[in-house]
Amino acid sequence: MNNKEEDFSRIVKENKGTIYMVCYMFSKDQDEVDDMFQDVLLNLWKGYQSFREDSKVSTWLYRVALNTCISAERKKRHSTERLSMDINLYEDSDEDSRQVQQLHQLIGKLDVIDRAIVLMWLENMSYDEIAAILGVSAKNVSVKLVRIKEKLIKMNK
Repeated sequence: MNNKEEDFSRIVKENKGTIYMVCYMFSKDQDEVDDMFQDVLLNLWKGYQSFREDSKVSTWLYRVALNTCISAERKKRHSTERLSMDINLYEDSDEDSRQVQQLHQLIGKLDVIDRAIVLMWLENMSYDEIAAILGVSAKNVSVKLVRIKEKLIKMNK
């Protein structure tokens, strides 16, 4: 492996949990998540050559992952319905798991940009980092988060 491939491999290893989490926010279906993960890796590899390090690697990685998942979400809306086995292999019955599942369901009802903002906020990213990834101001991120929280509260009633 040359240095470029080694660097890319290191970045993927260090950030695979983040990439997976972004994909998971856009689908609960494991096959879909795996497909999105592969698409994100492909897009990261395609864009790695042109990455100029003007921003942090994590900012670039989030932007690519979110754009890939948002595109997949849009394509999914226009495609045929997937077959389901009517089995949830990830179902857990304890109270914490139910609350996490409920939160995931509520977040899933948000539009894709709001979901992305919530994901990054849950990852403890600063408003400035979120703003850099989305290409908006930090103040805009703050306002959007307040509105998203209000939406989630209304949905939960």
